[in-house]
Amino acid sequence: MAYLLKNGQVYLEHQLVTCDIRIQNGKIAALGTDLTPLADETVFDCTAKLVTPGLVDPHVHLRDPGQTDKETIATGSAAAARGGFTTIGAMPNVIPVPDDATKVADMVQRNTENGLVHILQFSSITKNREAGDLVDFQAVKQAGAFAVSNDGSGVQDAATMLKALAGAAEAGLTLAAHVEEDSLKFGGVINAGPKAEELGVPGIINAVETSQLARDIALSEATGAHYHMCHVSTAASVRMIRQAKAAGIPVTAEVTPHHLLLSDEMIPGNDANYKMNPPLRSEADRQALIEGLCDGTIDCIATDHAPHTALEKAKGLCGSPFGITGSETAFDTLYTTFVQGAQPRFTLTQLLNWMTAAPARCFNIDAGTLLPGAAADIAVFDLKTPTTIKADEFASKGHNSPFVGQTVYGQTIATFVSGKLVYRKDDAQK
Repeated sequence: MAYLLKNGQVYLEHQLVTCDIRIQNGKIAALGTDLTPLADETVFDCTAKLVTPGLVDPHVHLRDPGQTDKETIATGSAAAARGGFTTIGAMPNVIPVPDDATKVADMVQRNTENGLVHILQFSSITKNREAGDLVDFQAVKQAGAFAVSNDGSGVQDAATMLKALAGAAEAGLTLAAHVEEDSLKFGGVINAGPKAEELGVPGIINAVETSQLARDIALSEATGAHYHMCHVSTAASVRMIRQAKAAGIPVTAEVTPHHLLLSDEMIPGNDANYKMNPPLRSEADRQALIEGLCDGTIDCIATDHAPHTALEKAKGLCGSPFGITGSETAFDTLYTTFVQGAQPRFTLTQLLNWMTAAPARCFNIDAGTLLPGAAADIAVFDLKTPTTIKADEFASKGHNSPFVGQTVYGQTIATFVSGKLVYRKDDAQK
């Protein structure tokens, strides 16, 4: 199909311009004003709509294979498309873990066959994401892995992390670290502090994150390897990353929408939709994350989309698994609070950079920009019409979100992946 997107407010080269976009043969054929529709083109009137590069999310959990009651490649990628994402990075905590060339290649093929969006595949760092042997970094890269991570588990042994960073660097792979010191967890379920005491549940201290981050920054400096910290949650982590960058250590970092939007004092009670790992931290930590994003310490936003079944999440803070969904609520919740809100903290162009070009730069992904000749990966958003987030409208199998019921602006109207219309709001509501 050929399309002409007319009169949109297009995010182009870090600014918003009124522009038309011509899509031919899966690519952006032209950008300009007053482009005349061709005979074979379907015209989309994007007047008063925001048109952006497809959003890029380097951190999602698709649960497939092994936990398809929670999510599948098909449903997870549909959720991404509904959120305006056209490129996502799939974490390796599936069963079996993609920890060798054959398993990675199989995942790459499954992602291509079943995904609606571009799905980039992580390999694990260690075999089966457990203590012990490292993966063959050169082999998993050749099989199609774009980065390595043990997300869901921290690498507990310093020698293993040192060798992993050296091996990943030699293979030209980014190592994305889930930073969690198991010996300091003490069975915690939410942030240690007044809210945990009020609810009578065990808390997770900040040092679970920061103690391992300090180690990893030192090892990144020792090896020269690119180290990417997943889901930063504490003010101390922001400070350490800021200092590392100032020292020239090759460290990048991401923050989730939920850590930007929520603090532990907002947890209403024994509600597992507010249980994630790392946990929601204090309001002071939340403000530090916002400042760290604004000053460039934190590089990008990633959702950590983590679907679970309703039965699992019905077991309360102590009995439920960690994690919330995020693909379908990321842009609209962030836009509503931080750009359109009564006390704005971000500009729209800042937010779009953190969700498009910035994550692409962190992982050296060819995505996140609109250029003639490039793949037509495009999202269209309605910034004017208020909508209510409804779980029964999610494309994801997981409905575990603390944002259900909120009124937001910025709903996705359409998503194109390589020129194919993979999501359209009107179609989804039929």
